[in-house]
Amino acid sequence: MLYAPIIVSVLTIIFVLYLIGRIKNSPSGSEKMVEISKAIQEGAVSYLKRQYKTIAVVSIFLFIILWLAFGFKMGLGFLIGALLSALSGFIGMMVSTRANLKVAEAAKTGLKPALYLSVTGGLVTGFLVVSLGLLAVSGFYLIFSDLKSLIALGFGASLISVFSRVGGGIYTKAADVGADLVGKIEKGIPEDDPRNPGVIADQVGDNVGDCAGMAADIFETYTVTIIATMILANLIFPQKPELIFLPLLLGAVSIITSAVGSFFIRLGKKKNIMAALYKGLIVSAILSAIAFYPLIKETRLYGSALIGLAVAAGMFIITEYYTSKSYKPVKSIAFASQTGHATNIITGLAIGLRSTALPIILISISMVFSYWLAGVYGIAITVMTMISLAGIIVAIDAYGPITDNAGGIAEMSDLPEQVREVTDSLDAVGNTTKAVTKGYAIASAGLAALVLFSAYSQELVDKGAQTAFMLENPKVIAGLFIGGLLPYLFASFAMSAVGRAASKVVEEVRRQFREIKGLMEGTARPEYGKCVDIVTKASIKEMIIPALIPIVAPILVGFTLGPEALGGLLIGSIVTGLFVALSMTTGGAAWDNAKKYIEQGNFGGKGSPAHQAAVTGDTVGDPYKDTAGPAINPMIKVLNIVALLIIAFLI
Repeated sequence: MLYAPIIVSVLTIIFVLYLIGRIKNSPSGSEKMVEISKAIQEGAVSYLKRQYKTIAVVSIFLFIILWLAFGFKMGLGFLIGALLSALSGFIGMMVSTRANLKVAEAAKTGLKPALYLSVTGGLVTGFLVVSLGLLAVSGFYLIFSDLKSLIALGFGASLISVFSRVGGGIYTKAADVGADLVGKIEKGIPEDDPRNPGVIADQVGDNVGDCAGMAADIFETYTVTIIATMILANLIFPQKPELIFLPLLLGAVSIITSAVGSFFIRLGKKKNIMAALYKGLIVSAILSAIAFYPLIKETRLYGSALIGLAVAAGMFIITEYYTSKSYKPVKSIAFASQTGHATNIITGLAIGLRSTALPIILISISMVFSYWLAGVYGIAITVMTMISLAGIIVAIDAYGPITDNAGGIAEMSDLPEQVREVTDSLDAVGNTTKAVTKGYAIASAGLAALVLFSAYSQELVDKGAQTAFMLENPKVIAGLFIGGLLPYLFASFAMSAVGRAASKVVEEVRRQFREIKGLMEGTARPEYGKCVDIVTKASIKEMIIPALIPIVAPILVGFTLGPEALGGLLIGSIVTGLFVALSMTTGGAAWDNAKKYIEQGNFGGKGSPAHQAAVTGDTVGDPYKDTAGPAINPMIKVLNIVALLIIAFLI
């Protein structure tokens, strides 16, 4: 059984190499376009090298700790998970920084070739994430046949994801906020204007935050979900090895169906970009639903699998409603912008809070029905089938920053207006796809964390511990409170880091406009590297404390208050983490698209008082949707994985 997912993974990697070749062979454009693209690429590579050096120190230290405490296999599993998580992010970022140039050039010939090339770039990241994740888990288990060591593999993947999400998020939003506050509001120049000294740092940030960060995030969610489902199956059904292997087979099947579905991403006569992307996703989901039945066979468990696909679809629909310019929530924020900055902020916050209701109801209903159908393992299968579509869903997400950077290159290269119209059309949809996939990632992360908690509870029972998570127990209540606090504390550190780094960018951009003669007139070249250096140093420094919170907290609570309190901490963090992450990512995306809705000529258009208020709202929402909110996903899973690792020391 293990050979099938390994073969599928290897073949998918070969398919990825073919896609990379297609991108590489596409035209690159003018010398100026190539120069701008190289500057973005060099900045991204420079940042990731410095980030990975810092991560390497932490990883080696944890490898030694795990080796000494649990044995070499645990340490090795940790290193493999960390390495592949970093690798998936790095390769995804490298392809993205090359594809944006090619898409800008393709936009000269029309919408269709630009769309297909940007989607191809996204597919590289999407299929790389799932193929490496499936290969890591199935290959490691084939060699060692040790589920305990797989926990360490998941820990390595999750830890890198936290660093990538926090560090990349700080980078991209500090650069974005700093550039926007001076460029758009103070100087009144367009987004991606080459006169803005922060524009290259902003473009770099899109790649290290949205591409590398999302790749590492989904890689760890994907691997951790498979691992948690396998562990749960072993604890509940030790005499049924086919249930242990089932998540691996489901993942392999969905990679194949997603590859087939990707060929159905085609523009129709109406040239609806979102509809074209959804065609591929819908075909992938339908084919997966058909292919799952021969693998599962048991009707009730198959019902749980279908629920997972339904939850994925539901999260897409709900998140698009709250973040697309076509619907009331975004339009209401744009309308409120007419009366000033404060009303824009108030309405945006309200939309973000309200946007949590439908996803939570959807998740709750799915859990109840999955449990009714097939118990705790049914919930695990629901999560597994939901995340199994990650290949094509990450492709839809990675498409966004590619088109965003393509538009930036077109603007900075002074390409014809019709080229910018094509890239703007792609980018407008990209904002929604990024928001939609973040909603999907958060829902799957929350459900995956619940599966990990179930594994934690079952592990306690398996070891003979007499524990009960009763609300009459003050230690459980204390754990719930502490766990509920952690997402807020984590988000606070991340937001503060963005604010401090953005302030430095603002000061530098102002200095250059003030001191460099001819900069505003376009006769002098900005010192782009200064802003890149500022956000690189700041993000590396600021990511450490938030990333250590989910490691230190469960250890302190577990060893001081015991396993009951630790269980309370896990549940508390999952509950508040879901709400905080959903409200931040959805609210931030709604702010962003409200600004773009006004820029299309509504409520006064660009430069109007409503537009200025919307720029402020977008600036506030940036660290919400791209730093603090998404980083909560891996944080809550690291908490659960650390709890699983230390169980033996608590009993």
